[in-house]
Amino acid sequence: MAEPAPATEIAATRCGFVALIGATNAGKSTLINALVGGKISIVSPKVQTTRTLVRGITCEGAAQLIFVDTPGIFAPRRRLDRAMVGTAWGSVGDADIVAVLIDSRKGVGEDDDAILNRLGQVRSPKVLVLNKVDLVDKPKLLALTQSLNERVPFAATFMISALKGDGIADLKGFLAAHVPPGPWLYPEDQMSVAPLRQLAAEITREKLYLRLHQELPYQSTVETDIWKELRDGAVRIEQTIYVERESQRKIVLGKGGATIKAIGAAARADIAAAIEQKVHLFLFVKVREGWGDDPERYREMGLDFPPQ
Repeated sequence: MAEPAPATEIAATRCGFVALIGATNAGKSTLINALVGGKISIVSPKVQTTRTLVRGITCEGAAQLIFVDTPGIFAPRRRLDRAMVGTAWGSVGDADIVAVLIDSRKGVGEDDDAILNRLGQVRSPKVLVLNKVDLVDKPKLLALTQSLNERVPFAATFMISALKGDGIADLKGFLAAHVPPGPWLYPEDQMSVAPLRQLAAEITREKLYLRLHQELPYQSTVETDIWKELRDGAVRIEQTIYVERESQRKIVLGKGGATIKAIGAAARADIAAAIEQKVHLFLFVKVREGWGDDPERYREMGLDFPPQ
């Protein structure tokens, strides 16, 4: 058993969990990737693509920040929706700091309004993060900032562009100074606590949505079946894309297999960059009717299976 760090070392370091919450497509996944400095969460124009809690880790000075990229909060209609929203709010209660992300270009929508109304029940310190500020006129931005701070007692407000990286350093610096004193929980070079198999599946799911976001419904998921380290240092990965109907399987495959080949090529490149190894990726598409009502699928995604 490793010996505990000396008291002076513990006092000199800080470590805490930061929950990122916001409506769907506010830019949470893009922000957490920018904060961590690498891809750990999928980014897609299709809303509600983040299904699980993705924990990203970064070190800022003497502080270690553990970010929780929650599923987007929205009015749930299906069982999967309820599981995602329940998971999001569950993570907020355990966080040391809650960062509320608002798309400043869209302003306060219905889902944002519901989040703001519920924040009164959250005891953790809260900061306001206005995203996409480069696309908004300053008068509108200042008016939005004032109205939001009148509704919720935010400890600080940050104006950022997650896509361009503007304002990220100031946000990280504030969070690093305000997480609790204590020892680091993870090695300095670790970026995520998500298993590599799960990360690889999420990357493929991102490419699936980017390619087919107009055609493919949410009833699809990706699972990593085989992860085999090869003698030459490469990795053989076999994944299955599950859809609910045969018509969806044909869409994913594409004419002559062209679509699945393009998805595989894009996913292979990103997975290889993420794990810094050569990757041999093999994708299969199968029909699994009613997977959205299968408790085992929810457990694999890190979600609680909600009742009807």
